[in-house]
Amino acid sequence: MRQLPTPAAWRREPTPSVHLIGHLAYRFPLNHIQESANPRGSSRTIREAIYVDGRPMTRKHAVDGMRFNETMLGRIETGQNGFRVKADLVRLLKDKYEVTDEELIEHLVNLNSDDKSADDWVTRFRSHMSPGMTSFVGIEAEAKVIRLYHPTNVHGLLQTESYARRIYEIGKPIEETTTEFIRTHVALRLERKRRVLQRQPEPVRVRAILGEAAVRATVGSPEIMRQQWEESAMLSRLDHVQIQVLPLEGKGTGYRATHDFAILDLGQGLRPLVQVDTAWGAVATTDKPHEHERFTRRWEEMSSHALTPEETPDYMYELAKRAKSD
Repeated sequence: MRQLPTPAAWRREPTPSVHLIGHLAYRFPLNHIQESANPRGSSRTIREAIYVDGRPMTRKHAVDGMRFNETMLGRIETGQNGFRVKADLVRLLKDKYEVTDEELIEHLVNLNSDDKSADDWVTRFRSHMSPGMTSFVGIEAEAKVIRLYHPTNVHGLLQTESYARRIYEIGKPIEETTTEFIRTHVALRLERKRRVLQRQPEPVRVRAILGEAAVRATVGSPEIMRQQWEESAMLSRLDHVQIQVLPLEGKGTGYRATHDFAILDLGQGLRPLVQVDTAWGAVATTDKPHEHERFTRRWEEMSSHALTPEETPDYMYELAKRAKSD
């Protein structure tokens, strides 16, 4: 049987970012959760949750008496700054927003120190992503649990490098992308995978449902598929990863969603976040309770018709064995 990697062998990551701590997100956007799936929808920020004269606090009011202007605050809130916010600025904003949790503030200051080893990895890829995607990948790596579904491809968090590259290569003439685009986005996909599945000291718990068509559809060569099936089998044996396959026949003939989605449990008293990819390649998110409930029902219904997580390793290894013998 294939030897599995142990957590001790994985590279240690910094402590969770400020992205999810009390919604005071200074390394990532303050307004990471949109009120609707519409990418143009309004945002909820700490500032907007504070009312002044019966109305949400404006940026103009927030910077009154501060040594920075509305433009800088806007860049911080929308994640456009590629630098860490200095400790004194964290404390200024803390006082303006009347945050009294000193332990939280100290944690924010430490996370925003000048320690180069804790560099914001998202910044490296920021210019290659839409604003919505930039926000989402930061949140993704901080989740407690991610439940996801994909009907047509192995999900990006489970892909091998060769599978991911071939996916982009197949779409290159259609989407009119470049070789550099492919190189960068494959690197981003692998980094996201590492940040989620190998996070230390506690990796994100991933519960994935893949349509059988997603698992069996040939992407590239039989060798690429064999590697992907073996990778899926290996990942499914890890304690923090569960993969289910939704069959095309028999047990899996109940409800199935026609598009991919992810449900992120953020913990720490924050609302769960639902993410879907749009037909335009954008990322749409919402934390509305009724949408979370709707997508949760979808996921749970498909999970009840899918193969159990315990059946997945043998299923994947059997596919890989057949590819070897062909």
